[in-house]
Amino acid sequence: MSTETKATTRQFVTDLSDGQRVDDVFLASEKQLRPNRAGNLYLQVRLSDRTGSMTCMMWNAEQRDYDSISNGDFVRVQGSAQLFNSNMQVIAKSLERVSTDAVSSEDFETVSDADIRILIERLASHLRSMDNVHLRNLAETIMVDDELIARFKRCPAGIKNHHAWHGGLLEHVVQLIDLAAAVAPMYGEVDSDLLIMGCLLHDIGKTDELTYEPDFGYSDAGQLLGHLVQGVTILDRKIADCEKQTGEEFPKELALQLRHMIVSHHGQLDMGSPRVPMTTEAIVLHFLDNMDAKLASIRQIVAEDLNTDSNWTVYNPQLGRKIYKGNRTGG
Repeated sequence: MSTETKATTRQFVTDLSDGQRVDDVFLASEKQLRPNRAGNLYLQVRLSDRTGSMTCMMWNAEQRDYDSISNGDFVRVQGSAQLFNSNMQVIAKSLERVSTDAVSSEDFETVSDADIRILIERLASHLRSMDNVHLRNLAETIMVDDELIARFKRCPAGIKNHHAWHGGLLEHVVQLIDLAAAVAPMYGEVDSDLLIMGCLLHDIGKTDELTYEPDFGYSDAGQLLGHLVQGVTILDRKIADCEKQTGEEFPKELALQLRHMIVSHHGQLDMGSPRVPMTTEAIVLHFLDNMDAKLASIRQIVAEDLNTDSNWTVYNPQLGRKIYKGNRTGG
């Protein structure tokens, strides 16, 4: 089947409607064999494509059904779509693994290679513009680390909540740096270079925390440590590399402030940060990061909302509210 034919016939996640027959290929992840209240087993799988993800369930499943597919497989799903608690899900009659050769990569890639190249160029331009020679040297040490940058270009910023696609972390970071470059000149007390570097580093630990080839999940180290700890570890390693390459000691005060920006950027202790932001740049980073993540989530919630005949989305428990979409009929 040609790519063109697939593009016109594909059933994307966001196109499905209640009661619609489903027969297409999706990326499988988070598979679980679970008992219901009666003790009967059912198979639950997360299905995704470039438009979003949804839950799939196969009732009266057996161990062989669970063993027949793996996380990261492309799976042909036959069944029906069902609206449940304002979310679309699929009740599957069959799940069958298919070869990657039978799949169009465009159906599962949100950010293209061309987009990635543009984002990397924008990132490099920002980093080269920094006046602080120590931060500029540190940034160069990171950018020439081919293994780290390869992961950085593929990593999502999250599993579900925001920028949850390949290249999502890079897109999020570049957007943050664009914001930092616009905001910092408005406030003389903000160190623009330090803020830009904090934007680059704040989520760099996600390159180790998450797994993303091809399905999204958490590594064992990610589960045990988390990206804040892993981010500080990466920073310390790159500072050591920078000192070897330049033959100069990296300023201890500067390193301390960068570590603080990484561990505090969630903003609150109950949101996972071991320390609240306590420097000007750390406070600005937290608010910019939170704004970009929230707006990306809202954009996705509105785009995927099934309440098409209402000005409001369904209630979102993560945000703790409905989102007003406006009167799209023009009335």
